[in-house]
Amino acid sequence: MSDNVCLSCQKKLQGRSDKKFCDVHCKSAYHYKKAVNEAPRFYNKVDNQLKQNRKILKQFNKAGKATVRCDVLLAEGFDPNFFTHFWKNKKNDVYLFVYEYGFLKLKEQANEKYVLITWQQYMANKKH
Repeated sequence: MSDNVCLSCQKKLQGRSDKKFCDVHCKSAYHYKKAVNEAPRFYNKVDNQLKQNRKILKQFNKAGKATVRCDVLLAEGFDPNFFTHFWKNKKNDVYLFVYEYGFLKLKEQANEKYVLITWQQYMANKKH
């Protein structure tokens, strides 16, 4: 018998000397609390931002092409520094993509805007 206590509920443990938890529920609760208290991993931050960006681009680009003021997307939580790939058109404009939704930043007069597009099969050609 062990003199150890459960790392989650602090009850005295019985059984193997290397036992750390009294049951699977305490084990799960302990690891959940530990994960919540730790800083999010870099991967999770990137993945969450990519998902957020995709959701925002999808919301504002229902027809396959749209133009939206930059401040509108940024206010929704869009971060243009997070994207999955890019595509350059024949005019050498570089569209950044978050999966199938692309964006190009333009400045018209004093207004900054994003042109939003949806990935098309012809974009897969590497000739550009």
